[in-house]
Amino acid sequence: MKLLLSSPSSNTINKAIQITGSKSETNRLLLLQALFPSLSIENLSNSDDAVVMQKGLGIKEGTVDIHHAGTAMRFLTSFFALSPDREVLLTGSARMKDRPIKVLVDALLQLGASISYEEKEGYPPLRIKGQPITKSYVELPANISSQYISSLCLMAPQLPNGLTIKLIGKITSVPYIKMTLSLLQEVGVATSFEGNTIQIASKNEVTPKTLVVESDWSAASYFYSIVALADIGTSITLSSYKKESLQGDRALAEIYKDFGVTTVFKEHTIQLTKTVPSNSHELVLNLENAPDIAQTIAVSCLGLGRPCNLTGLHTLPIKETDRLAAMKAELEKFGGVVTIDAESLRLEAAKELKGGATVATYNDHRMAMAFAPLALKIDFAMEEAEVVSKSYPDFWKDMKEIGIALSEA
Repeated sequence: MKLLLSSPSSNTINKAIQITGSKSETNRLLLLQALFPSLSIENLSNSDDAVVMQKGLGIKEGTVDIHHAGTAMRFLTSFFALSPDREVLLTGSARMKDRPIKVLVDALLQLGASISYEEKEGYPPLRIKGQPITKSYVELPANISSQYISSLCLMAPQLPNGLTIKLIGKITSVPYIKMTLSLLQEVGVATSFEGNTIQIASKNEVTPKTLVVESDWSAASYFYSIVALADIGTSITLSSYKKESLQGDRALAEIYKDFGVTTVFKEHTIQLTKTVPSNSHELVLNLENAPDIAQTIAVSCLGLGRPCNLTGLHTLPIKETDRLAAMKAELEKFGGVVTIDAESLRLEAAKELKGGATVATYNDHRMAMAFAPLALKIDFAMEEAEVVSKSYPDFWKDMKEIGIALSEA
């Protein structure tokens, strides 16, 4: 589906939006629920990734196709490896087969798992035969996607001796690791995280409990961008959020102050208000703890004619697409001047936005959603707009709600 996007009739917006549950929290809790069936979950994400994860957890044998869902690939790899009654072929899309999984597989092999590569060494698809594991110590690099580490943490309670994870080097995406450990603690599993060592106790069963998934801060990022690009006086209220959030993208509330956006927490909502103009100086950020909001921030800067230098992005080339290369290509369609390297993106201030662009989404939901707010500044088209269903199926409905005009090309 190709969409044409154009600006609202008014650039002063006042709306309230309900955001779906966090995909990150949902997938973690779904896995814990599979281990501890006495748990129940409310406000589950309605994303494609969550649906795929839930379906995968119910499969005992045969082929498990997780399509584009990277989180499901990493979490289910550990789940199947440590589930003695399951034997599966874990596979995904063509892009998924190009996303490395070797670090996690090597860690599981250290523990005694039975996993083999069906095609290319170090990449899915994986042949996994679940079996009992008695080892309780593993080492792996620290400067990797936190999902590898979280995958091991989430399955650790079912190991008879628990698990000690030694991380070698500098740790990245710490908030996501802490989110995982906090959720484990919330269900009654003892954990510790000191220095570069994580310890998780064994646990056979937990007290019945209902867990409520917080709404997705990554999804909130697109509304922060909209408010930043809109006129002073714009206000958008989002629910349901917590001030003391476990999600790393909670950093948005602080980052977007520099764009003139204030965040007010009221009960279970956040109110985003454009109170002053954005600063115009170069925005310099290290986003190693929140890489998923890099695309949103870069587009905000493009729309405001503001330079930025974003670092700590070494995990972006192995996401749904090479997000650094994709961002460079698409920002330049609007007149941006962009330089990238293996872990950073620098955007020079755009003097004028070029019209008539068609944004390619690269089968990447965040490419589509990050560029959508730019419709407040200029009309453009977007290819494969339906890709947003991976994490936020209601995205285009909510864009219409705030006034962005949409039509199919």
